[in-house]
Amino acid sequence: MQDENWLVDETGTPDSVWGSVVLKRSLNQDLVQRAQDGKLNARDLDIALSLTTFVHDEYQEFGTSGHNVLEDRDIAVAQRALLAVLSRLGIPFSLPWRDFTRFKDYWLRNGGYGSWRARREILAGFFDPVFEALENLHEDGTGGVVEAVSPHTGTGWPRVDLELAALRERFATARTSPDYRDVGNRCVAVLEAVGEVVYDEEKHLREGEEFPSREKSKQRLERYVEESLAGKENAKVRGLATKVIELAHSIKHQPEPTRRNSGITADATVLLVNILRRAEQDF
Repeated sequence: MQDENWLVDETGTPDSVWGSVVLKRSLNQDLVQRAQDGKLNARDLDIALSLTTFVHDEYQEFGTSGHNVLEDRDIAVAQRALLAVLSRLGIPFSLPWRDFTRFKDYWLRNGGYGSWRARREILAGFFDPVFEALENLHEDGTGGVVEAVSPHTGTGWPRVDLELAALRERFATARTSPDYRDVGNRCVAVLEAVGEVVYDEEKHLREGEEFPSREKSKQRLERYVEESLAGKENAKVRGLATKVIELAHSIKHQPEPTRRNSGITADATVLLVNILRRAEQDF
C-alpha cells in the first residue's frame, strides 16, 4: 500500500472570483476503518508498514514544520487503526498521547521545548522498534506463522514443504471468518501430505484393518506416532501430537473462527510437522 492512500482529496470552496477550487486533503475514513477491522484486501504486514509510516510522518510534520494534514480527531482515528493492525501482527505499540495536542503536551514535559531534533528523537523512540519489527517480519517471509528451530529451510519432504508454503500464504492474506476457516483447510492439507509420506502400509497397517485413505490423516499420523515415538519416555510427545492433529481438524468446523484461533492452529501444525520429521531423523 502507498502512504498517500490514507488521504482523500475533497473539493473546497472557490478561492477567487475566477472560481478556482481549492482541494483539501483529509483522512480516508473508510479505508482506515477497514484496516482497523481487518477487511482490506492486503496483508496486515503491508498495511502496518504503510500506516505506521503515515502516522509517524503526520506527527513529525506537526512537531517540526507544522505541515501536518490531519487534525486531532483524525490522527486519533488513524492511531487507533494502527494499534489494531499491529496487535494482529503481535507487535507491541503504545503511545503516551492520542492526538497532536497531547503529543505537544508530552514533548513539553520531556525535553522537546524549542527543539525539533528532540521531537524527532521522541518519535523515533516509539516508532523505530515498530519499523524494525515490521522489517524483520517482512524479511522472514513467514506470513506471521511460526518457524521451526531447525537450521534447515524445509522439511525435506517436497510435497509437505509446498503445503506449508501455501498455509503461510493463506494465513498472511486471511481477513474474514471464511478465510480463517480456510486456514484450517490448509492445515489439514499439510497433515494429509505428511500422512502420505510417513504412513507405511507394511509397517503401520495392522491385521484386520483397512488401508486408511488420504483423507484419514488423523488415523495415519496417530499410528505413525505410536510406532515411531513408542515408549514411556515419549508418552507426552505422543499426547501432544494427538492434540495438535485434533486441533488442526477442528478449526475448519468452527462457525466463526478468528485470526487468533487460526493462527494458533497454523503454528501448532508447523510444530507437529517438525515433531514428526524429527521422529525418525535428527536434523
